[in-house]
Amino acid sequence: MAEVLRYDGSMQADWNTFIDRSVNGTFLFDRNYMDYHSDRFTDHSLVFTDKDEIRAVLPASVRENVLKSHGGLTYGGLIVSEDVKTPEVIDMFVSMNEMLRKEDITTVEYKPVPWIYHTQPAESDLYALFKVCGAQLTGRLVSSAIRMDNKIKMSYQRHRGVNKAVRNGLVVKETNAIDDFYKILDDNLMEHHHVHPVHTLSELHLLMERFPKNIRLYMTFDGDEPLAGTLIFITRQVIHTQYISASPQGKDRGALDMLFAHLIENPPVPCAYFDFGCSTEDMGHYLNEGLIHQKEGFGARGICYDIYTWNL
Repeated sequence: MAEVLRYDGSMQADWNTFIDRSVNGTFLFDRNYMDYHSDRFTDHSLVFTDKDEIRAVLPASVRENVLKSHGGLTYGGLIVSEDVKTPEVIDMFVSMNEMLRKEDITTVEYKPVPWIYHTQPAESDLYALFKVCGAQLTGRLVSSAIRMDNKIKMSYQRHRGVNKAVRNGLVVKETNAIDDFYKILDDNLMEHHHVHPVHTLSELHLLMERFPKNIRLYMTFDGDEPLAGTLIFITRQVIHTQYISASPQGKDRGALDMLFAHLIENPPVPCAYFDFGCSTEDMGHYLNEGLIHQKEGFGARGICYDIYTWNL
C-alpha cells in the first residue's frame, strides 16, 4: 500500500517533474503556479509514494477542518502516472482517509480533473470515491468545449458578428498588453457583477512571466484601440479561455466573434479541445443562459466540472 506524505518545499522539483509526466496533470499543478497565492490558501497537498517513487499527488488546501482539492484552483483531484492502475488508486484513497482522520480533517471536497484534460483515461479516482469514500455529488458546473477534430458549425448569429467585425476593419493578434485587457475585464466585472477578477493584475504579470508558453493573450483591435480579448491557458490537451471580455465598442463591432472565430480556426498550438469555461454559479444550481448561448454559438457543447464531498 502506498505511503502518504504531506508535501513540503523540499519536494518541489520532484513534484513538478511528476506533474510533467502524469496523464492528467496540467501546468496549474506546477508549484510555480500553485504557490503564487500561497498567502490566501493553506497548502495541504499530499504525495503518494512506493519505495521512494512518487506514484500520485493530490494538490490540496485546508481551511478549518475541510480539505479541498484545491481551494484556489478550478479543478484538482488525484494526479497519476500512466502505470498507476485502479486497485492502487483504491489503496491510495484508503490510506489518505486514514491519514486525514488522524489529522482531524472532517470533510473532503474533491474536484477531479475533467476528462478532456487527460492524455490517457484516468477516472479510477471516481470509482474510488464511490467504493471507498461514499462521496456525494455536491456540485456540477457546466463548461462549453469544442472537439477540434470534429467541429460543429458556428451559429448564424456568431457568423453575423464576424462579418460585422470584418466590415469594421478589426484585426486579431497576440499581444502582451495585459494592462489594457485587464482594464476592460475589470470594468465589465465591476459594472455587471460588482467584483474584481480572481487574479490581480500583478499576479497575471507574474504568471505570464513564469509560464509564457502556457498563458497567452489574444485581443481584437481597431487600429491601436483594444476592443476585446481573451487570456488563454494552454495545456497538452486543451486551450482554455481563462478570461473573456470586450469593451462596449467591442461588443457593438463584433470583436469577440472575430476573436474566437480566429482562435478556433487558427489555434496557437495543436489541441484536442477548445474550452470556454463554466457558465454556472452557486455550485452549478444557476445557469447563465445568455453566457452559455454565446459560447455554444461557436459550436461548443457541455462538459461537466464536478465537485464531490464526503465526511471522514
